Amino acid sequence: MDNGYGIPVEDQQHIFDRFYRAHNEDVKNIEGSGLGLSIVHRIVEKLGGQVGVESESVPGLGSTFYFTLPEAAA
Repeated sequence: MDNGYGIPVEDQQHIFDRFYRAHNEDVKNIEGSGLGLSIVHRIVEKLGGQVGVESESVPGLGSTFYFTLPEAAA
């Protein structure tokens, strides 16, 4: 979880796409290439898991990113 500006609802469906960067009019100097979350998404899916994000798009509430992986066979 972070405490940033949050991710607008309309951006949440694309946030794991390569080179996609959510836009926030209040924040002008957001750095990054838009690759980090897409790399995580690809790795987790190759391992049979899922990734997701929960965000209210409210300044100061930030976002929660999560992933699940299947249980390893014993």
